[in-house]
Amino acid sequence: MSPRGRRTQFKGWLVRQGVIVRLGFIIYGSLDTVSGGYLYDRKLVEYLRAQGDTVEIISLPWRNYAAHLVDNFWFRLWSPGARSWNFRQQAPAFQDFDILIQDELNHPSLIVANRRKHPYPVISLVHHLRCSELRPNWQNDLYRTVEKMYLQSVDGFIFNSQTTKNAVHNVVVNEKPSIVAYPPTDRYEQASSETEIIERAKSATLRILFLGNVIERKGLHTLLKVLRQQPSAFSLDIVGSLTAEPEYAYETQRYILVHGLSSAVRIHGPLDHEPLIKLLRQAHVLVVPSSYEGFGIVYLEGMAFGLPAIGTTAGGAGEIISDGVNGFLIEPGDADVLASRLKVLNEKREVLVRMSLAARERYLRQPKWEQTAGQIREFLQSFLGTIG
Repeated sequence: MSPRGRRTQFKGWLVRQGVIVRLGFIIYGSLDTVSGGYLYDRKLVEYLRAQGDTVEIISLPWRNYAAHLVDNFWFRLWSPGARSWNFRQQAPAFQDFDILIQDELNHPSLIVANRRKHPYPVISLVHHLRCSELRPNWQNDLYRTVEKMYLQSVDGFIFNSQTTKNAVHNVVVNEKPSIVAYPPTDRYEQASSETEIIERAKSATLRILFLGNVIERKGLHTLLKVLRQQPSAFSLDIVGSLTAEPEYAYETQRYILVHGLSSAVRIHGPLDHEPLIKLLRQAHVLVVPSSYEGFGIVYLEGMAFGLPAIGTTAGGAGEIISDGVNGFLIEPGDADVLASRLKVLNEKREVLVRMSLAARERYLRQPKWEQTAGQIREFLQSFLGTIG
């Protein structure tokens, strides 16, 4: 039997045993980054390792988009006969992997590397496409061209939502194997009870929670325009990194000071676990009016605590939020409509209670991560022995 035949036979045996010997996972930066996309990646890695699989994280440094494109002149996944691949003195042994997963965020660095010979399938984990975000058409045309080349270079896809899958289909005709695997939403073991939700609605000031990195795409500026109009009617807690887009974060803080919102707005920076759970239990409504979300795991996590979610019509939020039932969907940047929706929740507390209970019910219907991650693992196993 040829070496390739023995390799395929061995991998077939691994499938029967339910084991993947080794997975590579390419990301930018740290897996511990606090955001929905990185949470998804982190939870997937934790699950695979818990099943006995070996997962090696290959972390590429964050730089600007142009610098990432330059990677294509020298970046290699694998070199025949080489014991390892060198990336600035880092040397993961790429040739030992059975499958290589790539966070699609890394797409500008990987186009040429994916097209070169490598002995394992390459699977792209797509949270959302850069070309789907709200920006001038000429910029998105550029991103679309680059992302199309990348999407054509991989062997299969893991999508975080049907919206993301459809977005990829709009960029490139996709007949490659894929799976829609919704993000983990059960990292907090206990959802708020109906009694807690009803009692919370009796408090006087409507407490708003913004949960997300302080970047322009998340739409915090739209929410602050509303608070500027009625600063005494609401309170706002902002939870998220201030370092992802430092200039935007600075302008946001300056806006709060200039317009006298400091008494109503509290900026906490990134939080997790008990400090975040405390704010989720205290809040009445989650507002993240993003210009685009591939899915929006944060909306479901808020719903675990009975928080109606206000998102936008752009992207995957509509897969979670039923407008007028468990939250509201507005057009990106529409501060006037956002103000009217918050006014309803503030002045008609029976509506707030009804929507809060509906939000909790929506969360409870969502498949648990153990189920979703198990489907991803089966999908990955289907690739064993297909290349090499």
